[in-house]
Amino acid sequence: MSLSVKRPARLNRLAEPQWEDWHWQLAHPITAEELGLPESTPFPLRATPYYASLADWNNPEDPILRQFLPDPREALPDPAYGPDPFGETGAAALAPGIKQRFPDRILAMVSITCSTYCRHCTRRGLLAEARPANLETLLNLLRSRPGVREVLLSGGDPLILPDETLLRWVDALAALPQLDAIRLCTRTPAVLPMRWTPALIDRLAASRRVWVQTQFNHPRELSPRAIQTIQAIADRGLPLSNQSVLLKGINDDPATQTRLCALLQRHRIRPYYLFDCDPIAGISHFRCPPSTAPRLREHLLAHLGGLACPRVVRDLPGAPHKTDV
Repeated sequence: MSLSVKRPARLNRLAEPQWEDWHWQLAHPITAEELGLPESTPFPLRATPYYASLADWNNPEDPILRQFLPDPREALPDPAYGPDPFGETGAAALAPGIKQRFPDRILAMVSITCSTYCRHCTRRGLLAEARPANLETLLNLLRSRPGVREVLLSGGDPLILPDETLLRWVDALAALPQLDAIRLCTRTPAVLPMRWTPALIDRLAASRRVWVQTQFNHPRELSPRAIQTIQAIADRGLPLSNQSVLLKGINDDPATQTRLCALLQRHRIRPYYLFDCDPIAGISHFRCPPSTAPRLREHLLAHLGGLACPRVVRDLPGAPHKTDV
């Protein structure tokens, strides 16, 4: 169970002018210190005021609250899982912050911070010591690997970067003829939608290479403000896809998943993947029984058209591709 805490009083003043300033949102996060909680794990508590305002603070089991509040079970021994099952750091990486698991795509961690730290994060044990990727190093690696046709800009969250830094990455990659797609792997449409300014959206759309790959895990994350941003992105022709994580007690029931996928499709986000929790330490309380994912897959196939049905998969270390449930 997540820790029970009181809603910060400042979240009651949502009409203040700075609320729509994404820089202000980043500079004034909800933290453990503000909530009177100890930093009991190496993975800090950090959430944007916007995302925290979506939660029902009177309910410790609220599906948004549980995604950013720490849980005492995170510190329990978890001998079956390690912090880096996919070898994203150390000798397995091509270079600091750059990893190639599959022949046609490369992932670059261009940022090592996020606006909101999700408690189920795959890289929760890595970010404190990770080093961000270097653009020139990535470009040289791509030129020596002509079979690579996609680059995933990840992190952390690449949308934490200033516009000029992010666009430097996008423009340099878009100039490579071998690339068909630049995936922006970002949670900001769900947790910091005001980050997507009209100027940034226009510049990203102009590259004609960017795909926005985001993560909505619960229907309530599709707030009116988030939908406003999604519509602006889609209206400029940027493709959107969603990768949800299957989380026990948050989105593991058929009604919630059906509602989430239908809402995503309505607002022009393709439900792409529904992942079983990755095999990492500290998130055992989020893992569902093995029967849950197949049951949800059958329910979604029976109740939604193909465009609204995500692939239900597991990402297994060493596997040559995602494994369908």
